[in-house]
Amino acid sequence: MKFSLRPWLRYSLTSIAVLLTVILGFGRAPALAVTPRHYSDLELPAAPEITLPEYSRFELPNGLRVYLLEDHELPLVGGTATIYTGDRLEPADKVGLAGITGAVIRSGGTAAHPPDMLNQLLEQRAASIETGIDTTAGSAGFSALSEDLEEVFGLFAEVLRQPALPQDKIDLVKTQIRGSIARRNDDPDSIAQREFSKLLYGADSPYARTVEYATLDNISRQDVQQFYQQYFHPNKMLLGIIGDFDSAKMRSLIEAKLGDWQPVGADKIDPPQATQAKQGGVFLVDQPQLTQSSVLMGHLGGKLNDPDYAPLTVMNEVLSSFGGRLVNEVRSRQGLAYSVYAFWSPTFDYPGTFTAGGQTRSDATVPFIQSTLEQIEKIRTRPVTEAELSRAKDSVLNAFIFRFSTPFATLSRVMRYDYYGYPQDFIFQYQKQVEATTAADIQRAAQTHLQPDKLVTLVVGNAKDFTPPLRSIAPNGQVTPIDITIPAALGAKF
Repeated sequence: MKFSLRPWLRYSLTSIAVLLTVILGFGRAPALAVTPRHYSDLELPAAPEITLPEYSRFELPNGLRVYLLEDHELPLVGGTATIYTGDRLEPADKVGLAGITGAVIRSGGTAAHPPDMLNQLLEQRAASIETGIDTTAGSAGFSALSEDLEEVFGLFAEVLRQPALPQDKIDLVKTQIRGSIARRNDDPDSIAQREFSKLLYGADSPYARTVEYATLDNISRQDVQQFYQQYFHPNKMLLGIIGDFDSAKMRSLIEAKLGDWQPVGADKIDPPQATQAKQGGVFLVDQPQLTQSSVLMGHLGGKLNDPDYAPLTVMNEVLSSFGGRLVNEVRSRQGLAYSVYAFWSPTFDYPGTFTAGGQTRSDATVPFIQSTLEQIEKIRTRPVTEAELSRAKDSVLNAFIFRFSTPFATLSRVMRYDYYGYPQDFIFQYQKQVEATTAADIQRAAQTHLQPDKLVTLVVGNAKDFTPPLRSIAPNGQVTPIDITIPAALGAKF
């Protein structure tokens, strides 16, 4: 039997000819003329109303609060636990303890499953378990296929309840942190953020202090064990699970694995307070090798439950969004910045910050600071226009859709409000307040909360290239230098 290529070639050539006819417009039907419309003439549908998916909430007798949200779109289950702890609670002479504990709870395995065995079991099931501790909370999460839920959740419960915390894994994390200490002055923006926090909160504040070789050397395995034992208890924890499961069976599994875990101590912990350390002033980290400056200006701000949170959020959009005043004036018209911004950034349970800044070339450093400060003063003293108000409010309100883009994002937000003691409808209260915000509200909030006399200015850059010099804008011409030399490790030889 002979095989001929000719029929195939004839078919292929015909197909190509038809495709070219369509692409190049050689067909018989005339193309329809479409008149482009101006973007302002486009009519877009209203944003969909945001609703919370149905979830169940219950509390075990030991105080563990649980949220369950079924989602059967994919055969997957994920969970996250939020623990009432944080690195702000570690001793001042052992900075780094919380981070080490958070890492080794997972990396060190459990009493029944050493690290390699635990890793292998999870890899074989395409599952994961992760833990960590940041400034205000601890976290532990898992993900698994629905068919492996019972086994993976059992391992997750082991990690929470019976971490081995072995010395070799603690030493490994400490080695990694030592490496990060050695490299911490490599990036100007990182230097700026770190030193700016110290200026605002104070170098010894739980919200700004830095892990050093000395504080790392003070941390022992016993410290790690004690930190874990102090904070990891069911009555100091929220657990949320979302995915392809039956809620009744999931509750039974949670009760079986975590129900006999005994509560210890108070449920919640009062967070450390914060006050502003430096009241104004100009500070410099001189880096002669740089050709551009990283600039930060600001002062302490407030919390999310501040009555002016909504108008201040709209103010952020007027100042800093694409098309906002700072971008249009400082970056586009004056050409003084690679990036520029100003944000009122509140936090849940301690004062956040108002921070303005950006990056600019060395010779433009002082003009950049002056121009940015001018825009901050204008937002305080002049009402925003109706066009600015409308655009800013639309931007804030449209962003709500993305805050609820997935069931996981929604459940995480609900749990976050529970963790910090906010009402469950907080986000919807805020939405209504944004809708009601007026130009007068923005100006009043800006005058109340933006305080020029408290603005701290920090520059990381090459001082000899500043034109004019930085002292020209400093009170009494006084610029305070900041030494970022890394303290040597104990016993280090030179």
